[in-house]
Amino acid sequence: MPGLPTPRLRSWQLPSCRSEGECGILRGFRGRQRATERPTSFVRWRDTPRVRSDRPPDEDSLVKPTLLIVLLACSNVFMVYAWYGHLKDLRSKPIFWAIVLSWGVAFFEYCLQVPANRLGHDVFSLGQLKVMQEVITMCVFAAFCVLYMKERLTLDFLWAGLCLAAAAYFMFREHAVPL
Repeated sequence: MPGLPTPRLRSWQLPSCRSEGECGILRGFRGRQRATERPTSFVRWRDTPRVRSDRPPDEDSLVKPTLLIVLLACSNVFMVYAWYGHLKDLRSKPIFWAIVLSWGVAFFEYCLQVPANRLGHDVFSLGQLKVMQEVITMCVFAAFCVLYMKERLTLDFLWAGLCLAAAAYFMFREHAVPL
């Protein structure tokens, strides 16, 4: 009926269109993007065709993002230790051995981080991956400071965390699911 607002459909409720002309009101629709929005091709998951379904997405759609976060968190444990662990463990050793140990630990970081970034780039944009990495790094670093280096957290960690939360908001806000 004219004058009534049209209901907002979730991406899994949208009809599947084989050609542009087949779905009149959805001409130019790509993924979760509305037809009135300017197309952006840098986010890969938007370019994938959607399959029509009468039920919400299953748990498999959360596997890649969950695995990405786990891999990034594990790689960050190695990274933080490679960067700062020598300050406690190898303080009395020559700098050469600290560098060798750090490079050895960094190898394991890259064994986790490179696959995580490849997996994550299928789901998120490069900017989103970077912000996610920084948020995870700050969390791992805070735990490392308290648990391993026995340092006290200050309010500066809170302020930095709020800045990272704002960065995450701005990078992910266009992908929020409308209610």
